[in-house]
This record gives sequence, C-alpha cells and structure tokens, in this order.
Amino acid sequence: MKKIVTIMLLTLTLILVASAAFAAAEAAPEAAKAATGLTAVVAALFAIAIAAFGGSIGMGLSISRAVEGIARNPEASAKIMTTMIIGLALIESLAIYTLVIIFMKA
Repeated sequence: MKKIVTIMLLTLTLILVASAAFAAAEAAPEAAKAATGLTAVVAALFAIAIAAFGGSIGMGLSISRAVEGIARNPEASAKIMTTMIIGLALIESLAIYTLVIIFMKA
C-alpha cells in the first residue's frame, strides 16, 4: 500500500511540475524582456566566482602534489616543475576563458 501511495504521489507531483513548465514556456518572451542587466550581472558574478574557486583549488592541489614529488625525488625537480607550470597555465586559462565569455555575453 505504501508503495502505491508513493508512486501516485510522485506521478501527481510530476504532472503538476510538467504543467507549470509548459505554462512557463508561453510566458518566456515576456520573462526575457523583464530579465535586464541586473540578472546578467549576478549570473556573471556567480560564474567568475565558481571559476576562480575551482581554479584556486586545482592550483593548490597541483602545487602541493608537485612539492611532494620534489621532496620524494629531488633529481626530478626540473621535470616536475615544468609539468607543474604547464598545468597551472592550463588551469588559469579556464578562469580566463570564463571571464572572456562573461564579457562577450554581457
């Protein structure tokens, strides 16, 4: 009995959500007019914040792993440093790409 009630409740919820989604599709042109620069600015701020956060976490992890590798094998420090610098440049480029896309869209 509990399984049937759960399935019926899920079905009812799906129907209600779907009808709201179809109703919102007709109102989309009006909503697009109402979405002014403030919404774009807030979205851009969130995008660059996420890109900066992810990039800084990635850079920190890669630097820590490179330092561990150099500590374990000092003879390979030149190769490790070169690989780390290339990796850091690629990580930083992702944040820069996000900034460029934000400027293109805004």
